[in-house]
Amino acid sequence: MLLRFLGTSLLLFRIYLVHLVFACVLASGAAALDVDLRTPGIDDDLAEKLRNASLLVQTAQEEDPAAPIEVLANAQADYARLVTVLYEAGRFGPAITISLDGREAASIPPIAAPARINRAVITVTPGPVFALGQTRISPLARRTELPESFASGQTASVSALQDGVAAAIEGWRQIGHAKAAVDQQQITARHSDRALDVDVRLDPGPRLRFGRLDISSESAVRPDRIREIAGLPTGDVFDPDAVAKSQTRLRRTGTFRVAALTEAETANPDGTLDIEAQITDQPPRRLSFGAEISSLDGLGVSASWLHRNFFGGAERFVAEAEVGGIGAGEEGPDYRLFARLSRPATYLPDLEAYALVRLEQIDDPNLFSRRFALEGGATYFAGESREFSVGIGYQAAEIEDDLGERDYTILTFPAVGTFDERNDRLNATAGFYGQLALTPFVGLSGTESGLRTSLDLRTYRSFGVDDRVTFAVRGQLGSVAGPDIEEAPADFLFFSGGGGTVRGHEYQSLGVDLEDDVTIGGRSFLGLSTELRVKTGDNLSVVGFYDMGYIGAEEFPDGTSGEWHAGAGAGVRYDTGIGPIRLDLAVPVSGPDDTDGFEIYIGIGQAF
Repeated sequence: MLLRFLGTSLLLFRIYLVHLVFACVLASGAAALDVDLRTPGIDDDLAEKLRNASLLVQTAQEEDPAAPIEVLANAQADYARLVTVLYEAGRFGPAITISLDGREAASIPPIAAPARINRAVITVTPGPVFALGQTRISPLARRTELPESFASGQTASVSALQDGVAAAIEGWRQIGHAKAAVDQQQITARHSDRALDVDVRLDPGPRLRFGRLDISSESAVRPDRIREIAGLPTGDVFDPDAVAKSQTRLRRTGTFRVAALTEAETANPDGTLDIEAQITDQPPRRLSFGAEISSLDGLGVSASWLHRNFFGGAERFVAEAEVGGIGAGEEGPDYRLFARLSRPATYLPDLEAYALVRLEQIDDPNLFSRRFALEGGATYFAGESREFSVGIGYQAAEIEDDLGERDYTILTFPAVGTFDERNDRLNATAGFYGQLALTPFVGLSGTESGLRTSLDLRTYRSFGVDDRVTFAVRGQLGSVAGPDIEEAPADFLFFSGGGGTVRGHEYQSLGVDLEDDVTIGGRSFLGLSTELRVKTGDNLSVVGFYDMGYIGAEEFPDGTSGEWHAGAGAGVRYDTGIGPIRLDLAVPVSGPDDTDGFEIYIGIGQAF
């Protein structure tokens, strides 16, 4: 027994010793690598692309030295990687040598890698720039436009060839030939003329129609609802834009973490093409809490509960509760209770029905209101940047302002149109935004019937080096037509001042003075804000701004019957990737109220 134990122990020791020696051999071969990339006759931009593509260069930059076999593998892979970069630049006659301690890497067998590699020299001779010579892609679908880069005389880059072929194939797909593909291709390099001739033959394939939408993954949303939301036009001629629109509809619900539509590999015998849906659900529920404290507004707390699939058909239910102004001084607390249920694809794939209920109390400097509202309606998504909503609602309120206490009940018929062509909703540098809201109301008690209108327009333009300077302009208009100012719903009237209108002035500090110590909101409002934003670094920007606001007693603003005030200031923005953190300091410039002091504003996203 003792001999057997000693024999086993000796065997294990020998195995351990072999592993130790092998590890030492590997460690002795791994050494810091010196890489010299030589690019004679190559401009700095192309040289940098070659450097970024080289695995050897990347290996030399790593902290831990690589084993010789790894260095050899990276060197032999670099030939193809560097040629790819040169072909993209239109260099179709390059010469590349890669030597490892004086030996050409391509001639070293992987099974006979050197025990040690200290130095690598990469020499790239790019050759002349080739231009496109004779270019032909046929047949082409009607109205197909090939890119300008795919034309005789243009640089013969690989991307130009790919873009030309992709455009030709897409032309066929746009008219229903979903399986159009390259049938034959001939690419000839005429070195004497430094030209590349391209001849591509396409096979358009048959014209197909949409088949069924197959759901290949599990989802808590009912399959019939997924198909209703996607709205795939089964039976219609295939259209890639329709597939993209169906995918957008699914993602827009917020119910799905992943909603990807892919075409079947082959068409069905009846000339239809099925679409496969890969669906992954979001977590069905989300509970969130928030709190903020301000020396001016006191303490505020909030909570919300979201259910993304309330009845199993991707219905979205959200309930929110918020209390603010706790300990704010003279004004009492504000509170809001809100619940909204929305259902996508109601009668139409792009029509979302909604119902909401809201109970709130607002205690502002010039207005106290307690309001209850019910509303139902629908939102139509007309495109990526356009949506329209209409509804009908009931609203009852208790109001107290400088005119005293009064109640009203009304029926409302809200209609909103939104156009959003901004390139970034939180940090726009180009495009425009417009929203028009019309709310006709019928007075049931306490007020006459009328119409409340609000218009918000914004535009952005960038210029300078790398578009680092952005000029942003915002215009606002408001109107209440119908009842006299003393009889209109007080919470439908307009005030000016604060972060959303005129910075530098106190919140809602400008209204209409009917007589001494009687200030209420106006029936008309005009606002104009301008900002000049200048990027000073990768994440930091400085901003200068000027705001103006007008409040009048007339139904539609004429700019002369009421009062104007203005404010100006400067701020900084720090871009976090999800939106800039905003810090603004503003002072009043003009107005009927006190123009001393200043206001500070902090938030996420640009002011507009």
